[in-house]
Amino acid sequence: MEINYKNIKVIGFDADDTLWVNETYFREAELEFARLLSEYETANKIDQELFKKEMENLPLYGYGVKAFVLSMVESALELSNFDLSNKTIQAILNIGKNMVEKPVELLDGVEEVLEHLSKKYRLILATKGDLLDQERKLEKSGLTKHFHHIEVLSDKKEANYSKLLNHLDINPSEFLMIGNSLKSDILPLVNIKANAIHVPFHTTWAHEMVSEKETNGKSYKTVKSLKDILKLLN
Repeated sequence: MEINYKNIKVIGFDADDTLWVNETYFREAELEFARLLSEYETANKIDQELFKKEMENLPLYGYGVKAFVLSMVESALELSNFDLSNKTIQAILNIGKNMVEKPVELLDGVEEVLEHLSKKYRLILATKGDLLDQERKLEKSGLTKHFHHIEVLSDKKEANYSKLLNHLDINPSEFLMIGNSLKSDILPLVNIKANAIHVPFHTTWAHEMVSEKETNGKSYKTVKSLKDILKLLN
């Protein structure tokens, strides 16, 4: 299906794994967590239990590194039958601190694409996660200058996007969202009659996975890299 972008006036960008590397650090943290608890369970079991705990805590803690660390601590206590040393708890906390202190690694073409598009469109950043951490990463990235508006959402569902577009007085038909997550950046926009372009990242959190059934009949484009978007919007 051919998609026409001629009416687009505002473009929204996801941040994590769309503009800069993020999920890779969570995968590395999970491996380190499994090594810390290797005397109690297998790596696969530890990974499964941690994910279950994250899903259980999601309504309470939301997204981001802090929520992840709290879930690691809880999982570790349960997996060890509450026989965890203070030293191991400190090591888990250090995993989280190291994640927060990671450098911001921009993905290929980010600065070129934002520079080019900002001359013609109003750009906004729409991300989810911990407010302080996202603000810190944005500051480190040096990309703030390109965005007309920055929004850190508690979640990325249809209602969240509708509220944001209404607040900014943006017509959904004139809005284009660009992101790596089909669940968070693409399908909610398509469902509210906005536009979306999917730019896959090489690794995806299990919570962000969607089935083929969920994407059937949905109108959106998938490109290999951010630079490919420039061709679509020419």
